[in-house]
Amino acid sequence: MKHLLLLLLLVLPASATHHIILCGGPASLRWEKLRVKKDQHDAWWANFEYASILRAEELQRAYDKSCKITWIVYKPGYDRRGREDGKPYTTWIRENAAKRNIKLLWVNSGPGAIRAINSHPAGSVTTFDFFGHSNRHCLMLDYGSDVMAVSQAWIHENELGKIRRSIFSRNCFSKSWGCHTGESMSAIWRQKLGHTLIGARGKTDYAALNKKQMPRVNGSWVR
Repeated sequence: MKHLLLLLLLVLPASATHHIILCGGPASLRWEKLRVKKDQHDAWWANFEYASILRAEELQRAYDKSCKITWIVYKPGYDRRGREDGKPYTTWIRENAAKRNIKLLWVNSGPGAIRAINSHPAGSVTTFDFFGHSNRHCLMLDYGSDVMAVSQAWIHENELGKIRRSIFSRNCFSKSWGCHTGESMSAIWRQKLGHTLIGARGKTDYAALNKKQMPRVNGSWVR
């Protein structure tokens, strides 16, 4: 029986692996307009949404079209921004997920995001990517959506122990595309979850999305 189980593990197709993309929401435009120009982040509502799509398409090219991608999206941010802009952003996100055969999971809070992450089978998560605002200690699902310059939904480095370490594969590739994560959270991630989180030392820049390129760092990527 042990030999049979080992054989089954060896012949599992690539599509049995899972890829998680966690996506935070944009700030409200009314708050962005109150910032000085150099500090404005989210003039375009889709920075994190579009970066997530580019990453999903990259994964589908690297693995195959049927690879299992879970897109965990903070819904309240897109609801608020959609009402503000008069656009059906959540509908567009749902359509983009369906078009690319991506599993979409809406969440409303940090604990909800952790539950969605933990729903994956043991050893199955091959890649994890975060797109959103962040600081050195915190992945922020929300920042400036309802209250200016305030986050109301997050995963703090002190909460990483609530994520099931066992869901990640031995060589899982994890990366935060938010600002400053490599200055503290990357080290805590390794301690709690047993593998590297690539993070930014400095700020990240999403302007490269205009050329269909992934965000860049104004500093360096660290492990």
